Amino acid sequence: MRILGIDPGFAITGYSIIDYVGNKFKLITSGAILTEAKTSFPLRLTKIYDDLTTIIQEYNPDAISVEELFFNQNVKTAINVAQARGIVLVVGSKNNIPTFEYTPLQVKQAVAGYGRADKIQVQRMVKTILKAESLPKLDDITDSMAVGICHAHSAKFAEKL
Repeated sequence: MRILGIDPGFAITGYSIIDYVGNKFKLITSGAILTEAKTSFPLRLTKIYDDLTTIIQEYNPDAISVEELFFNQNVKTAINVAQARGIVLVVGSKNNIPTFEYTPLQVKQAVAGYGRADKIQVQRMVKTILKAESLPKLDDITDSMAVGICHAHSAKFAEKL
């Protein structure tokens, strides 16, 4: 199974392509879609849509795994992130790829074995599971890897959106 893991955001959308075959993981690629703060919001969302579409066309994932919105104190930021997340759902739908969402608690449980694991614990487990020498500097990319791993561990129980 090839999974496109996505940590949605309007400034930074982390993504990773992970192959999961026979209980073994292989990181194919990862990166971030970056949008400029000076750019209009609709154009930022369009960039996310276009870049994700290109990634899907290049890597042909079997499933998309996206982190569910975690609401923070800043309502405007939460709304903007929710809109970016909506773009992810549309991209999946337009490309006929089953899309699954996971809460941060589910991701931590699947990756670290503990739903209240801290960021460092999750990052260490991502590095171990993917047999990576190092992790990217951007947490958004590592988070996309974690949500991809989560789907691999949860696929038989997951409900698609």
